[in-house]
Amino acid sequence: MERTEIVLEGRKGEIQLFSDDHKAGKMDISVIGKKLTVYHTEVNPEYEGKGFAKILLERLVSYARENDLKILPLCPYVHAQFKRHPEEYNDVWMKEEP
Repeated sequence: MERTEIVLEGRKGEIQLFSDDHKAGKMDISVIGKKLTVYHTEVNPEYEGKGFAKILLERLVSYARENDLKILPLCPYVHAQFKRHPEEYNDVWMKEEP
């Protein structure tokens, strides 16, 4: 059974993913004002290939929507997903100005 937990201490924190009470992965994030920056997504090797990065991404996006935040995707995985599915993420995607 998978569950996620958002741990914010001040402006920085993590979205943590647990599988059967074992930490399976995380996203490093920060929240400043209405901007949620995601820096890094990591899934532990023994949990790779099970869709856990997608679970983290879904939690990130739902947290942003619940709190009226825009996501700045500095993490390559999140940025790639946003570019691949813009219609799904346009409402929360903070695009950098050229």
